[in-house]
Amino acid sequence: MNGKPRIVSQQYLGTTEEVMGRLGEGAGGEPDATRHLSFGNIAAIWNMLLRIGVIDIIDAAVGSRRSDAAASVGTYIALACLNRVVSPCSKLGFARWWETTVGPRLLHIPQEALDHHYFWKAMDAITPEQLVVIERKIAERMVAAFSIDLSGLVLDMTNFATYIDSANPRAPIAKRGHAKQKRTDLRLVGLGLVVSTDGAVLLVSHAYAGDKPDVTQFPDVISELAKRFGALAATTGDLTVVYDAGQDSQDNQELIHTSPLHFVGSLPPSDRPELLAIPMTRYRMVDAARFPGLRAFETRATALGREYRVVVTHSATLAAKQQQGFDQTLAGVGRKLADVAARLERGHGRKGREAVEKEIATITSPRWVNRVLTTTLAGTGPQSLNLSWTVNTTARDTLETEIFGKRILFTDRETWTTAQVVAAYRSQSEVEADFRQMKDAHVVSFSPMYHWTDQKIRVHAFYCVLALAVARLMQREVSRTGLNMSVREMLHTLGGIEETVMLYHGETGRPRARRMLTEMSSPQKHLFDLFELQALAPKR
Repeated sequence: MNGKPRIVSQQYLGTTEEVMGRLGEGAGGEPDATRHLSFGNIAAIWNMLLRIGVIDIIDAAVGSRRSDAAASVGTYIALACLNRVVSPCSKLGFARWWETTVGPRLLHIPQEALDHHYFWKAMDAITPEQLVVIERKIAERMVAAFSIDLSGLVLDMTNFATYIDSANPRAPIAKRGHAKQKRTDLRLVGLGLVVSTDGAVLLVSHAYAGDKPDVTQFPDVISELAKRFGALAATTGDLTVVYDAGQDSQDNQELIHTSPLHFVGSLPPSDRPELLAIPMTRYRMVDAARFPGLRAFETRATALGREYRVVVTHSATLAAKQQQGFDQTLAGVGRKLADVAARLERGHGRKGREAVEKEIATITSPRWVNRVLTTTLAGTGPQSLNLSWTVNTTARDTLETEIFGKRILFTDRETWTTAQVVAAYRSQSEVEADFRQMKDAHVVSFSPMYHWTDQKIRVHAFYCVLALAVARLMQREVSRTGLNMSVREMLHTLGGIEETVMLYHGETGRPRARRMLTEMSSPQKHLFDLFELQALAPKR
């Protein structure tokens, strides 16, 4: 170059003997050993975290890392999020899992720096106030980077069981309450979410004590939602939040009224007998193509202190499901009553009449049972009691006509069509799907949670929610290319793209490694190109 010799490319091939040995007869250049590492799912998720700017946002809020730290707080939280998406495990097991992936090649973090204590220190470094700032900035970045449509927002709440010791005083957020996973023996952590109808992307999360009713947490979630996107809502007038009857209260509704948000909600049918009594002749087909079998009528009514537009719907599909469910309930009640009757008939009962009446009342307490089933307890003493019961078919027919298949929706969206109101309310399936995903034990899971302090639980909830947001953004990107995949299917397809490491051992020194990706199917190649994985692929 410029008249002078210069080495522009150099690669060490080994000693003369090693090179000749590789080229000799029968050697064939075969490796001495191979390793297979997870690549596709790890690289795609890491690219998404970088695109959102998660590490930079967290580090900007928390501050720069200590000089003796192997990685920043933002890096540790991003790694925890990555693990939650792909293969949820404890921080104690993280380093062992990390070695089975291409992670060590992508991030040069010493193995000892992945000890669980370093994760805990990173979690402790984030204050509750910083966590709020971080969540807001990440939500804003996602909306801007991915052009998420915020016109439809869905709010719902659930809780997750923990395994925190009952005597542990350091986790006041974990309380016993109404367990939606039916684990009444465990302490619970509540979680409220707001997701977009555009891709079911998480935009607001709110962790709260497991013994608090959902309705009491509604103001906190709505206030945070208004802070994050209130300016946009005031400018466009196009943000509509959807919630169910579990959030109904006059104070909550007044909060919505004074906010820049529109709403679509529901009212308990049993609280509105005058609307249920309106004959079916008033109902009209909503949209046969979009909502087969759905009929509705509109009116105006006062609800929670103000007059609103009300839409009462009747779904033949919902009515059939409620009939089937009620049949099963009645059958279960009948079996329990039969057991009581048989015990009384044998004359072995020790309970007095009052105790038996309480037992019968408990058995017949499920919803609507007392409207159609009548019990008769004859006798006075334990040895003379006799139980019989009947199901009133006329009352059953009246119940089905009056209630089954009906929903009562109310909204301040005066210009929307009936179909638009119904579609908005049905979008609650988006957040319900997110809750189901977070309860999947294998991918994007809230559990297992091995944290016992209030602060760590809140950080854990944050990166679990972030993990789901990342997964939903990826799924949204895939669907926009015309390929419909569930989160689990998408991650499974990406996980099939592995990195093969071929090891060549010399007589001395460390083995030389050659890396290449496994053969890809058409869907895998599609995802490989979509998530720009070539930039992180091994160089040949």
